[in-house]
Amino acid sequence: MNAVRYRKFFYTLSAIMVGLAIFSISVWGFKFGLDFTGGSLLEITYTDSRPALPEVQSSLKNAGFENASVRETGEKGYIVRTKNLSDKDIFALENGLSLGGTKSFTRDRLTSIGPVIGQELKQKAWIAIVFIILITVIYIAIAFRHVGDSLKTKSGKTISSWHYGLMSIVALVHDIAIPAGVFSVLGHFAGVEVDALFVTALLALLGYSINDTIVIFDRIRENLKKNADHSVREEFEFTVGKSLTQTYGRSINTSMTTLIVLLALLFLGGGATFYFILALTVGVVAGAYSSIFLAAPLLVTVEKWYERKK
Repeated sequence: MNAVRYRKFFYTLSAIMVGLAIFSISVWGFKFGLDFTGGSLLEITYTDSRPALPEVQSSLKNAGFENASVRETGEKGYIVRTKNLSDKDIFALENGLSLGGTKSFTRDRLTSIGPVIGQELKQKAWIAIVFIILITVIYIAIAFRHVGDSLKTKSGKTISSWHYGLMSIVALVHDIAIPAGVFSVLGHFAGVEVDALFVTALLALLGYSINDTIVIFDRIRENLKKNADHSVREEFEFTVGKSLTQTYGRSINTSMTTLIVLLALLFLGGGATFYFILALTVGVVAGAYSSIFLAAPLLVTVEKWYERKK
């Protein structure tokens, strides 16, 4: 499919997806996990069969933990997130999980995080995301600093390295907003929490997505330089479209091999990493889409805008 020719369709599709994500985040926000709110986390594994989730939730409610978050892990375990626990609270919580002493289990993990540390983690997470985006733009601006030497529009304006950097920001925001919106919806309807692993997934996606975008931008730069060296006059739109065609195979193959591994981990891996892998999976799909159908076509839109301004 010619991503440049049908760029308005892809812009509309991206705008709808990002708009829905922003709407979800604005209305429902996120269900922050223990890492950000503070509290205690207890992971257990039952010796025999695992009791049903409603039964465990009812037992915990009777024990005074009606606001506890309970999630299945593995074949026989549960992860429980609740308020900060004293020794007395731990005893009451474990008694509730044992259904009054009728079910035996082993304690695999008990972690507590204070609310001050949770707020600090939240702030640092946002700082890390913004910092990476800024550094990425500066890097692209420097790496592509001579890209405009091979192209000038009829209006005399150049599609400079900063344009490439700004388009990469648009793609990165797209790639972050979509998985964030998905987790906002999951948090509202399924009680899925965002934690430090979710932030780790977003940071990993920033690096993954920009790598694919830079490969396409680099091919555009190579074709522009080749045209300039051989005195070939070619519409910028055609050059971008040709560059995308030359990189479709590489982009799709890279994304598909990554997705195969992620899907295997998603369905065959442990429950503790399920939502981390889910965030990566959604982000990889969004990143592959934005690199091909958003970032490069936006350069053509900028060039056309300069032409109309003449």
